[in-house]
Amino acid sequence: MSNATWDALVATPLPEVRRRAAVMDALAEVEPVPVTGAHRLAWNDRGGQSAVWYFAEDGRVLLLTFDHETELNLYAEEDYALQESFYEGVPESLVALVRDRPENYESLNLTDPATGRTIHYAGGVFWYDGARWHVADGVAGHCRREDLDLFTESGFDYCLDGYRFGQDFTPEAVVAFRDAEGHYDDDKEREADLTAVREVFARHG
Repeated sequence: MSNATWDALVATPLPEVRRRAAVMDALAEVEPVPVTGAHRLAWNDRGGQSAVWYFAEDGRVLLLTFDHETELNLYAEEDYALQESFYEGVPESLVALVRDRPENYESLNLTDPATGRTIHYAGGVFWYDGARWHVADGVAGHCRREDLDLFTESGFDYCLDGYRFGQDFTPEAVVAFRDAEGHYDDDKEREADLTAVREVFARHG
C-alpha cells in the first residue's frame, strides 16, 4: 500500500505528529471535547470534512478521517453495521474512545437500531500501536472488496493535506499553503494572518 501522505505520516516521530495536530486544532478553532483516557485534537474545514486524533495516555493513537462527498460516507446511508465493521482490527480500548460517546461537530453518531448503541462515523480509521501505524483491517478490507481507493475515499489525503507531513511545517509554510488556496484578498490580510499563525506556533513549541 503506497501513498505519499501515508508514507510521510508513518515516517514522522509521534511527538511531531502531536505537535502538528495541536497546531491544526488551534488554527481551526476546534472546541475542546473531553475524552476519558485520551487527549482529543481535531481539524475541520467547516464544510463537512474532518480529521480527529485521539492520543491515548499509553502512547497509542486513533485517527479518524471523513469526507462527506466520498463513497465512504456511511452517515448518509445510516449503515451502523458497516460503520462498525470499519473499526475491525483496532484494539477495543481505542474503539471505546468513540463508542457510546456524545456527538460533536467533527463526529456525529450512527446508532444500532437493535441495541441503541452508537459509534462515531468515519470514512477512514487508522491507529498507532506505540511503534507503528496501521490502517484498520475493516476499512481496508471493505475498500478492497469494493475496489475503492482508500486514501482518497476516506478523506485521508484531503484532510491531512494541511498538516504537511513530510514537508516544512512553519507559520510561513502554512500561510503560503493558504495563499495558494486563495485564502487572502490582499497582502495586508496575508501579513495579518501570518502574525496570528506565528502566535499559534509559539504556543505549541
